[in-house]
Amino acid sequence: MNNIAEQLNGAYHNIAENCQKLGRNPATVCLLAVSKTKPVAALLAAYQAGQRQFGENYPQELQAKATELAALAELEWHFIGPLQSNKTRLVAEYASWVHSIDRLKIAERLSAQRPSALPPLQLLLQINISNEQSKAGIHPDELPALAAAIAKLPHVQLRGLMAIPAPDDSERAFALMAQLSKSLQQQHPGATELSMGMSDDWPLALQYGATMIRLGTAIFGARTYERNE
Repeated sequence: MNNIAEQLNGAYHNIAENCQKLGRNPATVCLLAVSKTKPVAALLAAYQAGQRQFGENYPQELQAKATELAALAELEWHFIGPLQSNKTRLVAEYASWVHSIDRLKIAERLSAQRPSALPPLQLLLQINISNEQSKAGIHPDELPALAAAIAKLPHVQLRGLMAIPAPDDSERAFALMAQLSKSLQQQHPGATELSMGMSDDWPLALQYGATMIRLGTAIFGARTYERNE
């Protein structure tokens, strides 16, 4: 597990270096440690090295880890995977952020099921920026209407956008996401977050204004499959 701390520290160092080259403050970039399928011991190693934001893809796994690690201070759970309507309650109860909103129905259920004792659930709208049949997300043309509808919901807060570009489409996609983010903020000033960039393309994402980058392999090592990081 010492390797996790080394990888994490290296990632923060690389982010700081890239931000310096871009004239950006590293504090404006959130590194999200994508911990899906990883054991609790791996998350603990990252936590002990200073990591506080973790990304999960599956509601039951999120619930199990959040419950087991509930005593840890400042831990923040981000749900980044596709979300079915029959699984929204777990996410509404255990997550602080959801990056993968692409239907009003999902946002409505999350709003209705968010415990009143918790702060509003922070939502990002997922854009299918490379127009891939295999990926979730809305078409950019759908963004204004969905954003307007979600902004009216109680117990959730519209905070920005998320995208997972096709591997050969990153630069075009990131540039378009930057434009969409700017346009969204004109109507919704609080929607300032831009979640994009993964282990293979995060430096490019930073160039186009990413405020959240999702790193899994770079911190925890390779998996047998990769999705959303």
